[in-house]
Formats: sequence, C-alpha cells, structure tokens
Amino acid sequence: MDEREREQDRGRAPERDGAAGGAAGESGLTGEVAGGCRTVEADEAIESAESPVAAVGARAAEAGGVDRATAVRQVSRVVLLDSQDRILLLHGFEPDRPTETWWFTPGGGLEGTETRAEAALRELAEETGITEATLGPLLWKRRCAFPFDGRRWEQDEWYYLARTDRTATDTAGHTDLERRSVSGLKWWTSEELSASHETVYPTRLAELLRTLLDEGPPSAPVLLETERV
Repeated sequence: MDEREREQDRGRAPERDGAAGGAAGESGLTGEVAGGCRTVEADEAIESAESPVAAVGARAAEAGGVDRATAVRQVSRVVLLDSQDRILLLHGFEPDRPTETWWFTPGGGLEGTETRAEAALRELAEETGITEATLGPLLWKRRCAFPFDGRRWEQDEWYYLARTDRTATDTAGHTDLERRSVSGLKWWTSEELSASHETVYPTRLAELLRTLLDEGPPSAPVLLETERV
C-alpha cells in the first residue's frame, strides 16, 4: 500500500530515484503513503495506457511493478463501495513519525505478469481481507511521488471502481511494513469524507467520490493532477 506491498516481505526492493538510491526488485511500499502534495504542470501528468510507461510491462514485471526504464512503480488501486455507497479507506502513518497520518485507498504494485485489474483484486484481498468484490471500470489515473519509510517513490496509479456487500475487514494478510504503517480501516460516507479535515489521498477524493455517486463512472478514465511531495 498508498498516503502503499507484499514484496518487501519477499526480499525485493524497487528502483528509487534521487537521494533515496537503491536497487530495483522490491516494491515493499504499503500503498500510497505520502504527506502534503503539490500540483505540478500538466505536461508532467500520468502517461496514458498507450504511453511508453504502460508499454514496458515486461520490464515492470521483472522489477516487481517498477519500470526499470523510468523507475516508475506501476500501481493499481481500488475505490471500493459497499451497498450504502460508503468507500473503504486505510489509515496510514509514517513508521518513524506515527503522528503523521493520512487515509488512502487499497492498492499496490503489480507482481509478475499480472494485469492492472488482477493486481487491484489481489491487493484488495491482501490489504482488506475482502475477496467478495466485483471489479468495475477504470475511473482515474494519476502520477504521484513521495517519501516513505526512508525512501522516495514515484508511482503511476490506476484507480478501479469495485462493489461489495461485505463490510467486515481482515488485516491478517498485512506485511510487516504494513503492520508498522497502517492503524486500521474505515468505511466513509461521501458526506463524512467531504466534512473531514484529515489528510486523504488522492487529495480530491471527496470531490471525485461525490461526482462518481452523482453521475456514475466516467465514459473514459479521468486524468488527475500529478502530485509530488
């Protein structure tokens, strides 16, 4: 998991840019962990499915979801709604600074040769214990970059809609890193999310959820602003 995966427990480490350094091969990030983000220019926005980033799936698979050519981690996320249209979010924090917290959607890096949709369902099951979910259309895409657990991450994230009738969650599948950086899960109504002053990622999630509930899924994936910490 992001503000976020199982590969750390398996001894792999993703390529990291800038001062973070490090070798490729692990995507031991617990989803979308990030502090405050800033919007950058549109030409830095996330690449489309036809872009070079999306076209290097083989390299990304070899690197545990990290594209060796660009050092960008390929991530799938789930906007999971229950029968009451509540959204499920995880409560994350920086392991060394537990008072620095945020909420984020389930999700994580691709493994092996799996597709984005397959990764979304696997991550949902691992992070929430929910396997009884129907995956819907791709809603949004975004690029983000942030520090977490002493490293820097850059991610190409795809957000899928999913529906479930199950509300009970189970964190037994969390990795050691996730146990050190996730304090719980919560179902949020759109109204609760809009009224909250807590940090949530992506930063426009309350607005995006309201639009989704009012208008339904977009006819084509919406490109969100790039966010960098």
